[in-house]
Amino acid sequence: MTDTRAQAQPIIEYPVEFSPPNIGRWRDGTTGVPFVHSFAGARPGPHLLITALVHGNEPAGAVALDRLLSQGLNPSRGRLTLAFANVDAYARFDPSAPRASRWVEEDMNRIWSSDILDASPRSADVARAVALRPFVEQADYLLDLHTTQHPNEPLVLAGPHQRSRELARKVGVADLVVVDRGHAQGPRMRDYGGFGDPCSAKTALLIECGQHWAASSGEVAYAACIRMLQRLDMAPPAFEAPTVSLPDEPSRFIEITMPVTIKHEFVFALPLRGGEIIPRAGTVIGHDGGEPVVTPHDDCFVLMPSQRLWAGLTAVRLGRLIPAS
Repeated sequence: MTDTRAQAQPIIEYPVEFSPPNIGRWRDGTTGVPFVHSFAGARPGPHLLITALVHGNEPAGAVALDRLLSQGLNPSRGRLTLAFANVDAYARFDPSAPRASRWVEEDMNRIWSSDILDASPRSADVARAVALRPFVEQADYLLDLHTTQHPNEPLVLAGPHQRSRELARKVGVADLVVVDRGHAQGPRMRDYGGFGDPCSAKTALLIECGQHWAASSGEVAYAACIRMLQRLDMAPPAFEAPTVSLPDEPSRFIEITMPVTIKHEFVFALPLRGGEIIPRAGTVIGHDGGEPVVTPHDDCFVLMPSQRLWAGLTAVRLGRLIPAS
């Protein structure tokens, strides 16, 4: 679906640096659900679900899953499930207009609640989420592969639970870990069911691997998958080594203190791309319907400013550095 709503600011276009993989050969899967593959290890262990293409214009995750499947990797223990999520949106991906295939009818990563998944009638995106739902419910761990609009460093969105922070520290898939509570627009897969239950042991991480169409993002996504398998003691004895290095553990934890949800029409007052630290509280970063939006505290960290600036969506998230523990 092409984003046709008027934008208050010009869009920055970034080049598509790699050829998105043809995933058609993985259609049949091993589970009875198209594009979902699941493999059991020789020893008992946890169930790890790795998902890609929750957003159809983010092909880096598809690069990682294609590479894992091409090697025929089985986990050394437990179960590994690999799922290409919004394949209908991805089928529309066009490198000449790469922003246009994020979803089919609605954002698949804003619909993960029972109220939405059980409702009728369903959009194509919800219908696909319903097909994926059993795998999300069965998994002990989730690694959801995403990318960002601007060229940002890789980061983990760990959610509000301490166990997710601890997992992010244990696996070390990115140097920056963000503690957040999601979007006003709707719940993400990362927060569905047991993953969002404070009393559950199920744990999910969402990793942003870099800019949507940067060649390095696919390499980071693959490295994150291998690292997750290694740190969960699930890695097979032999696999293609990643071409990029990941940190042993993250060095920075940022807590989101102010997600900016657009009420009217948002315009940035500063040329923010993400990763900036704004030293003074009260600094105007933008205007929403003419009203100024200001930083809530000193040393304010800017996270993932958006180019999709219409009412109901998140324009940017602001946060502060917190202790790792």
